[in-house]
Amino acid sequence: MLRIGLLGFGAIGKRVAEASAAGQLDGIELVAALVRTPRPAATERPDITHDPDWFFRYRLDAVIEGAGHQAVRDYAVQILETGTDLYVTSVGAFTDTALLERVVAAARASGSRVYLPSAGIGGLDMLASLTRGGLDEATITVRKDPESWKGTAAESLVDLDGLTQPHTVFDGSVREGARLYPQNVNISAATALAGIGLDRTRVVIIADPTITTHICEIAAKGPLGSMRFVEDLVPSPENRKTSTLVGHAIVKTLRNRTATLVVGG
Repeated sequence: MLRIGLLGFGAIGKRVAEASAAGQLDGIELVAALVRTPRPAATERPDITHDPDWFFRYRLDAVIEGAGHQAVRDYAVQILETGTDLYVTSVGAFTDTALLERVVAAARASGSRVYLPSAGIGGLDMLASLTRGGLDEATITVRKDPESWKGTAAESLVDLDGLTQPHTVFDGSVREGARLYPQNVNISAATALAGIGLDRTRVVIIADPTITTHICEIAAKGPLGSMRFVEDLVPSPENRKTSTLVGHAIVKTLRNRTATLVVGG
């Protein structure tokens, strides 16, 4: 039985808990979740705690992070040093190269592994395969409704409530884009790490009042060929900065961990 824990209990953590309660995670036991603030005691799994020391007393095989960049900075190395595998959804945290190096070093020293699941973006397997032959260019375009960009750097650039047509709020490297829009563009960081890197991968971020969904497009070209992948996803009702699909994608990733037949990466 694979014993797992959650770092954060938001939209992603709740979806994993629902799947566990419904018996959809064969061979996996959801044990505990670490959250920022105290919550009322509950008898059902997982055991939700705000005490890191308590959380780390559990002997976990894997932890799924769904709590944001700061949680990765605070706990990733500690989790890996215990020999526990870590699934990171807040991939934008790794635009900090020093942090990524520390995380990889901790995993290597303990024999644990760091997983960057596809989560909210598809096409990463093909992109990574194309990269084997070298890539000339790679671009990810992230298009979301204005409401999804509230509370971000976009508010200082444009009147989001007054937009009547699509407006580009950023066009540059993924490293800089993820720094300015940490909650919105984790998918761009995952794309860059699967491809030609954070500095060579271009991200275009658009606030678009004509849509109510999240539309993301990956385009890449190299000696082995070219690819273009487009997805159009429903935002999470709990957090419009991410899509509802992410939680389901993490459940699929976990199911792959214990499945006999695994289709896709």
